[in-house]
Amino acid sequence: MPKEKNQEVWTYYKVDKSGIQRTKKECPRCKGSFLAEHKDRRTCGSCGYTEYKQKGK
Repeated sequence: MPKEKNQEVWTYYKVDKSGIQRTKKECPRCKGSFLAEHKDRRTCGSCGYTEYKQKGK
């Protein structure tokens, strides 16, 4: 069984003087899961929600 890669969750957040901000987009269905970034889409691993990126922008 392969070892899982250590997820560096601290890279999903940005801290500045105004507070904590999320750097990745959150799933609108799950409200707590981040969307995985792919070349042409964003997907949620929990519920399967998918957003397709527009070409040319």
